[in-house]
Amino acid sequence: MSTPSSPLSRRGALRGGALAAAGGAGLLVPPSAAAASPGAPGSAALLRSGLPTITHGVQSGDVTAGGATVWTRADRTARMFVQVSPTGTFGADCRTHRGPVLTAASDFTGRLELTGLPSAAEVPYRVVLGEPDAHRPDGHGAEGFLRTAPATGDARRIRFLWSGDQTGQGWGRNPDIGGFPIYRAMAARDADFFLHSGDTVYADGVITGDVTLPDGRVYRNVVTEEKSHVAQTLDDFRGAFRYNLEDEAYRAFFARIPQVNQWDDHEVHNNWFPHQLIDDERYTEKRVDVLWARGEQAWREYVPISSNRTSSVYGQFSFGPLLDVFVLDMRSYRDQNPWGWAGGGIRPDGGILGAEQAHWLVEAMAASTARWKVVQADMPIGLVVPDAQTDPAGVEAVAQGDPGVPRGREQQIAWILRELKARGVRDHVWLTADVHYTAAHRYDPARAVFTEFDPFWEFVSGPLHAGSFGPGDLDPTFGPEVVFQAVPPHANTSPLEGSQFFGEVEIDPDSQELTVVLRDIAGAALWSRTLTPTS
Repeated sequence: MSTPSSPLSRRGALRGGALAAAGGAGLLVPPSAAAASPGAPGSAALLRSGLPTITHGVQSGDVTAGGATVWTRADRTARMFVQVSPTGTFGADCRTHRGPVLTAASDFTGRLELTGLPSAAEVPYRVVLGEPDAHRPDGHGAEGFLRTAPATGDARRIRFLWSGDQTGQGWGRNPDIGGFPIYRAMAARDADFFLHSGDTVYADGVITGDVTLPDGRVYRNVVTEEKSHVAQTLDDFRGAFRYNLEDEAYRAFFARIPQVNQWDDHEVHNNWFPHQLIDDERYTEKRVDVLWARGEQAWREYVPISSNRTSSVYGQFSFGPLLDVFVLDMRSYRDQNPWGWAGGGIRPDGGILGAEQAHWLVEAMAASTARWKVVQADMPIGLVVPDAQTDPAGVEAVAQGDPGVPRGREQQIAWILRELKARGVRDHVWLTADVHYTAAHRYDPARAVFTEFDPFWEFVSGPLHAGSFGPGDLDPTFGPEVVFQAVPPHANTSPLEGSQFFGEVEIDPDSQELTVVLRDIAGAALWSRTLTPTS
């Protein structure tokens, strides 16, 4: 797969006619009509005043070998159209797909699933709005770009990024550093897609005024009403997403790089678990299940997920013979981590994934024929993440902070690792964020208390734009070793001070080796390791 250095050069690399035959559901307007429509570039003079306008850019996600999901938001009720062009000119060669009507019921957001696209293709697209009953686009438009996944037998170079944790600990958009600067560094990597490891927003985190840093500098926050209080109503949660999308670098990145999204806790409330009654004086609504429903609705409205994830967050995404990605949901099915379970027990139910998701993960990974299996986890396995807000000795993630046999949620992870070994599933790599620093951990049964698994790596990277912390303590149950870590000079380091991180993975089609690079806020490489497949 070619990786030109900029969106313009990527367009220049497109081969004429590569997309001209692309079909898809909702195709309504022939190329000639699309080119002549007032929504086409160069026809601004034909636009009528008072037409619907795109408010927060365009995004794409959940790409496959033949399709992708495209997202936008309008300023009022409007019909969504997506134009696909092989050359990026959106002239006579473009095809127009008629999409849904965007209404107040979804905060005027909407998505259209494109089908019939060629695999491993560079796809310029343009979202154009129209009146609700329009049969061709005649309103405001915005352009985007995506790459579809390789086909099953097409082994080609793959490059993707991952990170998480956005706008946390009161650190908002700062005009002095260009808003959210890490997105410019990530855009420069020209990746095929981006894995968002969760904490997409901090619905429970407020953005107030300026903050004086320990060194005397002042961190300036862009303050808006929608982020001046915690999210409780549905519109509060939607406002947290709108705040992020009002950053230019953020919008530009997601207009060019498809996403694969998961969520964690801050889309709802810090360290939440199902059926919890929260003890937080800022909230009048104490029932987490109510907040969960509102937070999940806003998340689904504002991230470009496909319809095959309508009933779950977790799922599998394939990128040719070299890579399958398994997206986990470590939030919706978790139990309260009962220490009453007898130490040493191994069980698939309960835990942090729930029985159905745990069985799905094992079966899907065992059935995968991809060389590398990447597990996109929203929390680390071996790092102890305390949860003192519910219990002085409480644990938020998997690791129990106990040097002995598996206990609590560790029992489910032990079952998964044992099953993967028994089924011969190797070459699996776990990626995560959550802890607000970057690290490389190698898990080895030779160092472990529980030994029924094959060695594997876990890579941690984040935050995207939040306070930095760390390092955390490692629990020895699964034998993790810190091979590398980069941590901030003090707790809650602001983005102005650095210590914001993302990770990069590249798979070589010839050697089939997988290289991981951990990068800083400017995109500089801090550490890298190349992994060779085992068989």
